[in-house]
Amino acid sequence: MSDSDRRFKTAIYEQFARIGKAIANPSRLELLDLLCQGPRTVETLAKEAGLGLTNTSQQLKALREARLVAAEKSGLFVTYRLADEQVCEFFRTLRSLAESRLSEIGDITRRYMETRKDLEPVDREQLLAKVRDGAVTVLDVRPPEEYRAGHLPGALSVPLKDLERRLSELPHDREIVAYCRGPYCVLAMEAVEILRSRGFAAFRLEDGVSDWQARGFPVDVSGKI
Repeated sequence: MSDSDRRFKTAIYEQFARIGKAIANPSRLELLDLLCQGPRTVETLAKEAGLGLTNTSQQLKALREARLVAAEKSGLFVTYRLADEQVCEFFRTLRSLAESRLSEIGDITRRYMETRKDLEPVDREQLLAKVRDGAVTVLDVRPPEEYRAGHLPGALSVPLKDLERRLSELPHDREIVAYCRGPYCVLAMEAVEILRSRGFAAFRLEDGVSDWQARGFPVDVSGKI
């Protein structure tokens, strides 16, 4: 291999490494996961990720330098979004690869689920059929802005923080299925625990909206909030 060939290959792999460096941080991965739900302000991202504003801004800057996210300023607020849908696809692929190669993920998940009360997931295909038949009530327990960005068809927006206040709106005569951001989001788990403690037949869907869409199922951007 000539020197020019080697310089070319090294330069290319250095660019690939920029992506690796940008995501080699758990906080940045969580921010990407949140942005898969839809555009968010820095303040909202900081709150959802449990980070300080300064730290959140620094992590977003690293993601932006790697061209994974884009930002738009409106007045005093800066809204971040994924650079394009490929970034979310990349995140899901990374998550799937980690799940298949790292047994620690399964161990961590099992230990955590042992502390919950039999929160078994619902089969995706069965859920879709039940939703189409109107046989279940589907709850999107994410914040309203995520619901507006896209949700399962027919799902009601009932953010977790509002769930107990809105229990009277929910039917007792059919199953309720709650979902949030994906298999490692705890909002739906907490929602199901609340619902079951109040006598509802409630279950959780492991998929988030981006997972649902990636499987070829429809996503809606209208509905009741």
